[in-house]
Amino acid sequence: MLQCALYQKGVDLKKRLESALGKKRIFFHNFQKLSDLQEYIHSYILDLIVVAGKCSFAPELKLLKKIKKHSVLSLVPLVLYHPNPKKKLLLAGLSLGVDEFLTRRWDKDLISGRLKMLLKRSQRDLGINPTTRLPGMSLIQKEMDRRIKKGEVFAVCYADLDDFKAYNDYYGYFYGDRLIKRTSELIRDIVYGSTENAFVGHIGGDDFIFLIPANKIHEICSHIIDSFDEIIVSFYKEKDVKKGYIITKNRRGVLEEFSIMTLSIAVVVNQDRMFSHVGEISHMITDLKKYTKSLSGSNYTIERRKKY
Repeated sequence: MLQCALYQKGVDLKKRLESALGKKRIFFHNFQKLSDLQEYIHSYILDLIVVAGKCSFAPELKLLKKIKKHSVLSLVPLVLYHPNPKKKLLLAGLSLGVDEFLTRRWDKDLISGRLKMLLKRSQRDLGINPTTRLPGMSLIQKEMDRRIKKGEVFAVCYADLDDFKAYNDYYGYFYGDRLIKRTSELIRDIVYGSTENAFVGHIGGDDFIFLIPANKIHEICSHIIDSFDEIIVSFYKEKDVKKGYIITKNRRGVLEEFSIMTLSIAVVVNQDRMFSHVGEISHMITDLKKYTKSLSGSNYTIERRKKY
């Protein structure tokens, strides 16, 4: 099912979009301003944003500009519709990063092919993790760098699953992927549901990064680990839950007992312009991550030392 955010002013594209995309079921989320879209991305993974209007199109262009400046919304394919666009409007749309233009010259087969190819290109985008559809490492670094340059006080939270490899080896990649997706949803929903000034990314595998205001660390991190501990048992067979562990080979190839999985979060705060670039944060958080994972159970640890 496709999730489509749709802005319409003086036109109605729903039926034509449904027809062009054929058998794919489309769920439309109507919006009129940026704040509406921001609410949607907290609950849905948007596949497409369509802005449709006519006449001067000045308000729509302002909206397009805001969408393209947003760290997450800018990743969603953006389609612009105008019944009879002038060259000036097309050039303005291109300068703002519009991915596709639609007009009243509606050839169903041609439009269908163009939209389907747009969606495929989006899915291949290297900036998006294909498993969770969250921003990948390049976009995480870009967002961190943006905040550092602005001098923001923010927390970098590095979350990963403890002994995920053992779980993946024991149950298989299908169940491992299912757990990764559920964990990404849990983190995304809690982070975006707790604060507006947030960013959630997926480095890869079982590693996630989220950026949040420093005053939200305890509220968000404790909520995440408590929620994870509640859901994780549902990803194990009943016999393994009763035992409290699984037995599989460790990285040295030796059989070992691995307890029910836990979650570790390492937190570094950029305050008083402590860091000048992403590499400094990465260096500090790597060491903290090792310490946090050495603790028993699910935990989050905040780095209290100065930059080193």
